[in-house]
Amino acid sequence: MTDGIFATSVFFKLTIGGNDLGDFSTCSGLGAEVEIESYAEGGNNGFSWQLPGRITWSNITLTRAVTEDTTKIARWLDEIVRRVEPKDGEIVALRPNLTPIVSWQVLGIVPVRWQGPSFDPANSAAAVESLEIAHCGLRPS
Repeated sequence: MTDGIFATSVFFKLTIGGNDLGDFSTCSGLGAEVEIESYAEGGNNGFSWQLPGRITWSNITLTRAVTEDTTKIARWLDEIVRRVEPKDGEIVALRPNLTPIVSWQVLGIVPVRWQGPSFDPANSAAAVESLEIAHCGLRPS
């Protein structure tokens, strides 16, 4: 049973290889899929064995309005351009008062895509950026 407090406004802190890349307003793609191999045992016609195979981890996408933290991603990407090296990191879901809700250790992170903001003076919406990362697995922190 929970304490009755639910996260109504959550943000996500991303750290990769010790680099704090700032806070994000959305985080999607936390997930995995296990390949299942069906094995029909000779003489057993009642069922087939369902054997787990490889696990595939979904890419994670984080988005936020453009802030001074945008330069942190630019610096991190600049490092990656020179030498791509998977690094472990952490995603922490936080309440507005900075208390953690849940956190995940993310293993072997590499960047997939960074989408910078579109600036349009005719549009009053906030400029938004997104970062997509691939990884080798998640563990609860």
